[in-house]
Amino acid sequence: MAEKWIQKAIRRPGAFTAKAKRAGLSVAAYASKVLKKGSRADATTKRQAVLYRTLRRFRRRRAQGEKK
Repeated sequence: MAEKWIQKAIRRPGAFTAKAKRAGLSVAAYASKVLKKGSRADATTKRQAVLYRTLRRFRRRRAQGEKK
């Protein structure tokens, strides 16, 4: 069960990317803007930004060929 946490964490696939696109920013730039101190983004958007950053780290490690 523990290996399926990513599938459970992603409740609305593509929602954060769509928000970034509507804001006219890349996903990484939008995540930085949302997580900046004083941001007025709602809690859901902030959680999505944190999840994006977490998953980005996994993708980087996999691209480098590292295991866990």
